[in-house]
Amino acid sequence: MRAYLLSLLMLTVSLAGCVTDGGSSLSGIGDTTEDELALPEWQIGDQWLYTFITPEFGEDSARLVVADVREDDGQFMLGISSEGEAQRHAVINHNPFLGRVTMDGLSVFENGEPQPVFNFPWEIGSTWDFRLLGQDWSARTDNIYNGEVTVSATSSEGHTLDYVFSGRQGFIKTLAWTNSEGIDNLRMNLNLKDTGYTGDVFFYRAGDLHDNLYEENDQEIYDSFFDEGYSPNEAWDTLVWYLDVEIDEKGGSGTLTISDQQDGSSPLSRAWGSGATEKGSFGTIPSKTGEHRITLTLQGETSFVHLKVAGALVRSWTL
Repeated sequence: MRAYLLSLLMLTVSLAGCVTDGGSSLSGIGDTTEDELALPEWQIGDQWLYTFITPEFGEDSARLVVADVREDDGQFMLGISSEGEAQRHAVINHNPFLGRVTMDGLSVFENGEPQPVFNFPWEIGSTWDFRLLGQDWSARTDNIYNGEVTVSATSSEGHTLDYVFSGRQGFIKTLAWTNSEGIDNLRMNLNLKDTGYTGDVFFYRAGDLHDNLYEENDQEIYDSFFDEGYSPNEAWDTLVWYLDVEIDEKGGSGTLTISDQQDGSSPLSRAWGSGATEKGSFGTIPSKTGEHRITLTLQGETSFVHLKVAGALVRSWTL
């Protein structure tokens, strides 16, 4: 009997785990350590390679890099290692984790306000609120196991946000945003975490100027957008455009021109023949305060042109 009781006691201690200053495993949550529940300590050059998947824009990847540590205002600057990907993410705007991130909680900014997407130190059952991706979320920490924290959130509009924060990788491991109709608006998957990045890093701080889907029409299509600059005292550094085009195979055709109303120049011009496609192309045109005119011709029953334009302030670093 004494041996049985001793074995039972040892098993109980083994399952319970212990908490020490040495960071040993915590009770009931695998081999998670105290450090893995705490706020990560990011350094310049920390990097995470992600795959982003959206139904509208398909799949792309981006390497997010800690480009700067601004001790004066308590913020990290998180950019992308590719300028092309920085432009793409600026105009399609599906990456909420770019730009400023607070040092005191890794809060990201939406509408100029820091949003507590993460809740350090992590604790099972904790609840909190934040705004992200145009939704107001109520979040809960559901589970913690082997250094990974599982969070679920619901919005007032019936959307769900499920994500896993990796204490060992210091950032999000997976994220899925699903709308009220059950469609995945966004998925993020971490492919690689590394440190010591060297090279150029870019961030395009963007504001939407135009987003329209054009379909077959017997007449010329006229539209416009107005470039007012980032503020009354500061112009955008550049405008970024995005195109998604499909032209009907049975006699379809299309043209697109963006013209500057002030000087008459046409910084963007396209022509497509029957069966042509242009999926996910993007680029830049000069930012000039004033009206920009859009002219399209579009023939073919299934033909369409999706055009997006954003203004951007460009930041870059060399690490």
